[in-house]
Amino acid sequence: MKTQGPIPAEYLPLHKYLHGRYADTVVLTFSEIEDLIGITLPDVARSDKTWWDNGDGDSPASVQSPSWTRANRTAKPNMSAKIVAFDRTSA
Repeated sequence: MKTQGPIPAEYLPLHKYLHGRYADTVVLTFSEIEDLIGITLPDVARSDKTWWDNGDGDSPASVQSPSWTRANRTAKPNMSAKIVAFDRTSA
């Protein structure tokens, strides 16, 4: 995983939540993420998987990705189910 920039302030509550979970996989609905961060996710987060890119492989990291990558997680969205699985990485 590539070096990430700072955690955007609006996504800091998501980072803190994920960092404090012991489970290897944390699954959250889009609504639960919105409840955590206190704002509505942008429409693109609900329609474009690249919004959730972790910055691994050939895909560039998204601006908001440090909120999960700095918690040693990857994001795997399921757009039709409106959920995101945050899997622990070996850091």
